[in-house]
Amino acid sequence: MKNTPFTGKHIALGAKMAEFAGYNMPISYTGINDEHLAVRKNAGVFDVSHMGEFILKGPHALALIQRLTSNDAAKLTKGKIQYSCIPNEKGGIVDDLLVYCLEENNSYMLVVNAGNIDKDWNWFTERNTDQVEMHNISAKTGLLAVQGPNATQILQPLTDMDLLNLKYYTFVKGTFAGIENVLISATGYTGAGGVEIYFEDINDNADKIWEAIFAEGSPKGLKPIGLGARDTLRLEMGFCLYGNDIDDSTSPIEAGLGWITKFTKEFSSRPIFEKQKTEGVEKKLIGFEMTDKGIARHDYEICNNEGVIIGKVTSGTQSPILGKAIGMGYVDVKHASQGAEIYITVRDKSLKAKIVKIPFE
Repeated sequence: MKNTPFTGKHIALGAKMAEFAGYNMPISYTGINDEHLAVRKNAGVFDVSHMGEFILKGPHALALIQRLTSNDAAKLTKGKIQYSCIPNEKGGIVDDLLVYCLEENNSYMLVVNAGNIDKDWNWFTERNTDQVEMHNISAKTGLLAVQGPNATQILQPLTDMDLLNLKYYTFVKGTFAGIENVLISATGYTGAGGVEIYFEDINDNADKIWEAIFAEGSPKGLKPIGLGARDTLRLEMGFCLYGNDIDDSTSPIEAGLGWITKFTKEFSSRPIFEKQKTEGVEKKLIGFEMTDKGIARHDYEICNNEGVIIGKVTSGTQSPILGKAIGMGYVDVKHASQGAEIYITVRDKSLKAKIVKIPFE
């Protein structure tokens, strides 16, 4: 397994560690529910240094991004970020990603999922017909996500950058905790607010940044948070997880991501998605809450009231905030109406659930 710059910190703090995307990652420290509530009510720090970062530069960089991603990156100006996906050529999704505009029409950073770094890099490299300058900076880039309603207030004393007024899906770059060229963005994967902190020279800077954040934040209740709570937090918001809710066999239209699929340009699988948008899809990603007691898990079958299989669960958990079991899954579109009763097969039992809107409430 690979380590992040903070693996030693997690082990020293007694985190429960496990393999994730080839990395030795903290799953929890004090328990998933406790960490989940800490982020929702105050703030927490996630080590997400396993994520991938690519830099694309030059006069053809934007054109390459436009051809290979579904959203319209031409709308980005310096300091703006966009959520998008990389469609494959058969109507599925290679990966979902963030596109950062470093310099308009010239320089961009792509942030991709940890398990897809090599896959995505090869996808772009093989289709880079205009010789766009590309750099895979994943191995030398550290990334901490500080999430929660009090995150920016806790971090503001560590920088002159205005974090308190940083707008959603924008970023700034400057000095943080005495370290130069730190990029801080407001995207997040929890729905709780906060920022992400990107930095290079990880051997020199990782300890300094970690220690500065916790020296400032620990007296204010800031806690380290594991990937377990990251998953429950994102699921409450209905955010898709690649490999669960979206993958090479699902389309953004089926996943409810039509809003990042723009038909104002040419890109991979555009005709397939356009047809789905016009004619409709056969399956659809829905949210549900359990009516009967039980927790739905990935790959559990979803049935109708006659016991006919109509779909599969992609994600499921017990929501710490809502106090009920929730989940997402794909079902035949004719069974996808809000309020409809469905049944989840849990350990050979058929448990009742109800389709609800996302995000969960």
